[in-house]
Amino acid sequence: MVNRLRALLLAATGLLSSAPALAEASYDKATRIFRLDGGDVTYAFKVNAAGNLQSVYWGRRLPDRAPLAAPELSGLSGFDVAANVVPQEYAGQGGGLYAEPALKVTYPDGNRDLVLFYRGHELANDEIRVTLSDLDRPLFVTLVYRIDRATGVIARSAVIENRGEGDVRVDQAAAAGLTLPVAYDYRLHYSTGRWAAEWTLQDRALTAGATVLESRRGSTGSQNNPWFQITRADTTEESGQAWIGALAWSGSWRMTFDQDVTGRIRITGGYNPFDFAYRLRPGARLETPTFFVGFSDKGRGGASRLFHRFERDSILPHRKGRLPLRPVLYNSWEATEFDVTEAGQMALAERAATLGVERFVMDDGWFGARNNDRAGLGDWTVNPAKFPNGLKPLIDKVKGLGMDFGLWVEPEMINPDSDLYRAHPDWAMQFQGRPRTEGRNQLVLNLARTDVRDHLLKVLDDLLTQNDIAFLKWDYNRNWTEPGWPDADVADQQTIYVAYVRNLYWIIDELRKRHPNVEIESCSGGGGRIDLGIMARTDQVWPSDNTDPFDRLLIQDGFTQAYTPAAMMAWVTDSPNWVNKRQTTLAFRFLSAMQGGLGIGTNLNKWQDIDFAIAKRYVAAYKRIRETVQQGALYRLNRENAADARWTNLYVAQDRRQAALFTLIGSTHKRDVMPAIALAGLDPDAQYRIETMDGTPLPVTIPAEASGAYWMNHGVDVTLIGDFQGVGLILTRTR
Repeated sequence: MVNRLRALLLAATGLLSSAPALAEASYDKATRIFRLDGGDVTYAFKVNAAGNLQSVYWGRRLPDRAPLAAPELSGLSGFDVAANVVPQEYAGQGGGLYAEPALKVTYPDGNRDLVLFYRGHELANDEIRVTLSDLDRPLFVTLVYRIDRATGVIARSAVIENRGEGDVRVDQAAAAGLTLPVAYDYRLHYSTGRWAAEWTLQDRALTAGATVLESRRGSTGSQNNPWFQITRADTTEESGQAWIGALAWSGSWRMTFDQDVTGRIRITGGYNPFDFAYRLRPGARLETPTFFVGFSDKGRGGASRLFHRFERDSILPHRKGRLPLRPVLYNSWEATEFDVTEAGQMALAERAATLGVERFVMDDGWFGARNNDRAGLGDWTVNPAKFPNGLKPLIDKVKGLGMDFGLWVEPEMINPDSDLYRAHPDWAMQFQGRPRTEGRNQLVLNLARTDVRDHLLKVLDDLLTQNDIAFLKWDYNRNWTEPGWPDADVADQQTIYVAYVRNLYWIIDELRKRHPNVEIESCSGGGGRIDLGIMARTDQVWPSDNTDPFDRLLIQDGFTQAYTPAAMMAWVTDSPNWVNKRQTTLAFRFLSAMQGGLGIGTNLNKWQDIDFAIAKRYVAAYKRIRETVQQGALYRLNRENAADARWTNLYVAQDRRQAALFTLIGSTHKRDVMPAIALAGLDPDAQYRIETMDGTPLPVTIPAEASGAYWMNHGVDVTLIGDFQGVGLILTRTR
């Protein structure tokens, strides 16, 4: 994964080299200070007098020749020796360290003391590689720093190498240690959740005592997501300091945040040490995940937009040098569930095509003995009773209607009632002789095994080779239990946490090499596996199975704190919604779903003519604003609050020629007039024509055309009346 993300980052920075620095990576021999510059950011660290790597600065970009200095620090007392006072870039658990270490190991003789000292470095354009090693034992760590010239986002990772003659056990390994200077008004922002309730924003003060965000689930998880923002007391949505970060890892992970004894904030992130042990044989290496971090002095919104841009340019897969737009998608699940037939899917495809849909996706139920969720997983062959002539007639029908064809798969799972399980019961993750816990009537395949890895690659490769499939919805519907690997040596069994994810990445990377035009969506019962590691390999992600349009405003707001709308899928589904039985209009559902990649998942067999007419108008409007929504700048103008109950988001095109404004509300009271909506990000000197997305007349309070300055200062007067109401407006630059 590190190599993959490295290639993506270097490719992007080669295209985006407009930053005004003399050198993006530099080293001052006199002060022994390393410095990285990119975008509006400077990051600096040094080799201190003791030979440790010490944090110096991370914030707004400094002048190229500005003096940088950091005091030599010593212990505060016998209770807090230097290891607890010096803000190390990558601290080993040794030398009296009580703070969270980046690396913890056990040597063959039982020694667990590890202090890392500077041994050398290499500079290359935007990259610094620093080699550290233990005092007298041949354990080496190479720290890798890369900065993106356009955004100042820094990629931090580490490579741990055993150059000795005996085994070394790694008990804890982070990608990086990060430090913020002494202050007492820091706040931590992150998201928590569960199935159908992902991306709930949390906010807490960072004070003495650790805050731990983690997943022990074997995958990214919905309970916490591996991103953060840290702000100051005076930071707002559009002003003030904001630090942001996210791990590129799709397995168990952990991030810790602690105010140390000196008042500094220390951050670590990487593999979760829970149930973790990794044997490093002589000559072996362990690469950590990559920790991407950024800084903005333009508030929380500025930090989000910075990360969105970086993800679009340097993380998400590109084709022919550019990021593809997400097509309008139809998914058949809510219409049919497991009752999949050739005739039924063809009928849905005909209806979907009339709406302007560009991709038709057949969901679960097409393979093996899959008539419910109790059987068939693992048997990735077409069900002959449902598709007597294979998938070709359906695919030909879909393509003849002007759409491409997609398919749902869940390759990492197996039902005990399947041919694959009957042939290979040992392939399921398990502790020998212990009960196995089923989730959704299924078990997890042990993808750490190379035979399982190779089998999955073959069946998926065959499926894509034998059928004209443009898209896979790759699902993952349970977390790990009994994470055993009985066939491995006892000392290696816990490496399952690393080997599984590495092999998952390998399969997806290999499939993309063999089938470069196939796109993939990452889904895990919704948002259970979304992180920068999986996003580097997939084209879109599914934030939640909860498709209620009002709940989705909250979910999408949480998602976009860290992740770009360019990858976020959002569906229009039936009303009342299955999650909470809430009834909403079709227009409201479209206005909610049009704020990412638009999908439709309703049962079209139950639609009336008026539904088709409404949907056609909104699909056509979405195609007009699609590039702006997916690849423009997102300004969160208002979240529901006591003063203004609307959810209001503005998307502004990169060239500022277009903007799309969405304002929606759950409930109104007393016919109160609402505040004008002051827009942002427009060209103040340009003229913009404004129109509604559904073609209805503008409210009399809104002029048909005005300057960018007018829209940003005077604002747009939109008062909503009733429950679950919304308005979508398009602004187009005329001159």
